[in-house]
Amino acid sequence: MASRAVAPLLILAIVCNIMMILVTADHDLKHCSKPLLNHFKTVKVENVTFLPRVKAPGSNNGFFLGGAGVRGLETEGKFVKFTAIGIYLQDNAVSSLAVKWHGKSPKKLEKSDHFFRDIVTGPFDKFMQVTMILPLTGPQYSEKVAENCVAIWKSLGIYTHEQEKAIEKFLSVFKNENFTPGSSIFFTVLSKGSLVISFSKDACIPKVENAIIKNKLLAEAVLESMIGKNGVSPAAKQSLATRLSKLMKKGCGY
Repeated sequence: MASRAVAPLLILAIVCNIMMILVTADHDLKHCSKPLLNHFKTVKVENVTFLPRVKAPGSNNGFFLGGAGVRGLETEGKFVKFTAIGIYLQDNAVSSLAVKWHGKSPKKLEKSDHFFRDIVTGPFDKFMQVTMILPLTGPQYSEKVAENCVAIWKSLGIYTHEQEKAIEKFLSVFKNENFTPGSSIFFTVLSKGSLVISFSKDACIPKVENAIIKNKLLAEAVLESMIGKNGVSPAAKQSLATRLSKLMKKGCGY
């Protein structure tokens, strides 16, 4: 029954975003060969479809799908899948990352904390789509993300009163939200230092954001909680490493 309910949302997501893909220029991906670009098509994680190119709320840049994967937890000996996560990067991310990581194999990239840290802190915008597989309340989701962000800051020795205030703002944005299967949370991480948060009940990327929090460390920590050293989605990390390794190997973007 759940898969039937989600299916129309997947179709609507494609309809809502196909025009965005058509009008988005290739920019730094223009040097990729057609066979390689054709390889990066729509990716499906469980019943969630991630489009190859999107436009993100709060940014005028184009984004390509860097990787996608499930997020889950071991519960009583069973792996329970809660969300599907898609990580999109601004087109110039490939040329930026290639300076240091060109020629590295997917396995080496996947095992490198520094590689994912360079994605998190790189001078390009990022966009994350988190789509529900199981229902979650806003507080259930945001409190876990906040906990992970604080852990990251403490490990780096940068947890300050300013970050505490940013967490309070973050939690307040989710306070009255409820996310049913197929609904999505969108995060745009702007390189200038803001976190743009958007919600969708129909799997269509909204044009207008729900909130903007001007805190660079929070924006980066939300992404790092997904793909960093202790990121919640190893599958998304593996996907990112594999796809970006291929792009850099072909000289895309530089």
